[in-house]
Amino acid sequence: MTQTITVKIKLLPTKEQAEILMKMSKQYISTINTLISEMVEEKKSTKKTSKHIIASLPSAVKNQAIKDAKSVFSTKVKKSKYKIIPVLKKPVCVWNNQNYSFDFENVYLPIMLNGKSKKVPVRALLVDKKNRNFDLLKHKLGTLRITKKSNKWIAQFSVTIPTEYKNGTKVMGVDLGLKVPAVAVTDDDKTNFFGNGRKNKYVKRYFRKKRQRLGKDKKISAIRSLDDKEQRYMKDQDHKVSRSIVNFAIENQISVIRLEQLSNIRQTARTSRKNEKNLHTWSFYRLAQFIEYKANLVGIKVEYVNPAYTSQTCPSCEKQNKAKDRKYVCSCGFETHRDRVGAMNIRYAPVIDGHSQSA
Repeated sequence: MTQTITVKIKLLPTKEQAEILMKMSKQYISTINTLISEMVEEKKSTKKTSKHIIASLPSAVKNQAIKDAKSVFSTKVKKSKYKIIPVLKKPVCVWNNQNYSFDFENVYLPIMLNGKSKKVPVRALLVDKKNRNFDLLKHKLGTLRITKKSNKWIAQFSVTIPTEYKNGTKVMGVDLGLKVPAVAVTDDDKTNFFGNGRKNKYVKRYFRKKRQRLGKDKKISAIRSLDDKEQRYMKDQDHKVSRSIVNFAIENQISVIRLEQLSNIRQTARTSRKNEKNLHTWSFYRLAQFIEYKANLVGIKVEYVNPAYTSQTCPSCEKQNKAKDRKYVCSCGFETHRDRVGAMNIRYAPVIDGHSQSA
């Protein structure tokens, strides 16, 4: 089996290279938007080739733009029956793996110089904790996306990695939530709580109030910048929590991690009115995906289970009870933290074939 992930590294282009990359990125997005507009008007996919595209882009990049435009047209426009006509705004440029090369110090890209396509080295900064990116980039590289974020040039490599699952029977259940982002329980009842839900909610309330103030002043660009900052914070928290969960699984020689199917998590998640806004902006699905891909990298399989009554069923006698506050108490004498109950039951709940749906 294989899995495909995105690996990001920082680029350090020269001033001239940065100007060319920005110009190409804007033309790339403009080309895609033009092609989508033409396909919407004609109600069919384009048959254009790179020779029909008038833009200062290498032919390989033009072909990639055509491919991306067709993808957006079929997956968003046609699927919505022409109700959604997306207009891409963020500058980006994409190369397929046959048109660039990478030697861990430079990315060699065909870019436009004096009206001609020329392959040039753009310096890459491959620095990260424990050299994870270095090891990942040794595998098969796919498409390369280059974009500018917060005044930094970022290269996003699509990397295909072979996966070999460990032999073993040890299972760990993981329950995702708001007040406690994640709780893990192994099949020998070792338990760990991950993340700080109280801090996360405070941060989200802070950003929400700040957006409201900016909204009154109609500072749209400031609101967008704030949204990006909040998303970066939450994504970083999900990365840290998922890494800690997988490390806990490795320490306990776990072969299988089980998570709740996410399709109905917004309906089944235990919440109150004061948590409602947080619930509907929380990316349970992203955290689950981070857990899955990090687990697969180390040979741990991830399975999804039916979430029905996992938070209410007593792990000892199977009687259904509703927890009061943060404590779960059953008439049989069993007592524990309410989120721990969910993780304990997830370990042995019926496994659902395939992957869960987006939350």
